[in-house]
Amino acid sequence: MSLRHSYTVIAPLYDALLATAGTGVRAASLGQMPQQGDLNVLISGIGSGLDLPYLPPCHHYVGLDLTAAMLRRAKSRTGSLRLNLIQGNSMLLPFADGTFDHVVLHLILAIVPDATACLRETARVLKPGGSVLILDKFLKPGESAWGRRILNLLSQHIVTRLDVVFEEVLADVPELKVEEDVPVLAGGWFRRIRLVKL
Repeated sequence: MSLRHSYTVIAPLYDALLATAGTGVRAASLGQMPQQGDLNVLISGIGSGLDLPYLPPCHHYVGLDLTAAMLRRAKSRTGSLRLNLIQGNSMLLPFADGTFDHVVLHLILAIVPDATACLRETARVLKPGGSVLILDKFLKPGESAWGRRILNLLSQHIVTRLDVVFEEVLADVPELKVEEDVPVLAGGWFRRIRLVKL
């Protein structure tokens, strides 16, 4: 089953599963975004739009997702935000180099089949000095986590990967540097990370 098909099928259930889980950490992550100005912000993997209530209204947003079903759900949460919704692939972004001031990657790096390609594309479309806000689940370097790795054999084909080591992904994108890395949920499995493009 492809991720496009999986997320089309689970779109109606997505909010019920995730709407309340992690609400505070979403808000804390997005609270790092400048609260003034008129910036261009990409939400890569916008899903059903659970981040939208926490975004500063002053910026212009582009929300990208792989499935039309998720984008339809996100559209209902747009409110007064200046938001363009685009169907596309986070591993092959349909934007020019240096288009965005900031990029949001909430619960996407551990979902896409190639997290490195996703982060490389994020760096490509980000302006120098821009930031990337990440919220996701990552194994620690050298962590065995056999249970998660065994579950990953199935889950990676349906909804998410459980074996992503963020440090390994970041090592292949040297133009991005860590400014903040905070454990937030599940004993540090979920982390809030802020990167900056040099």
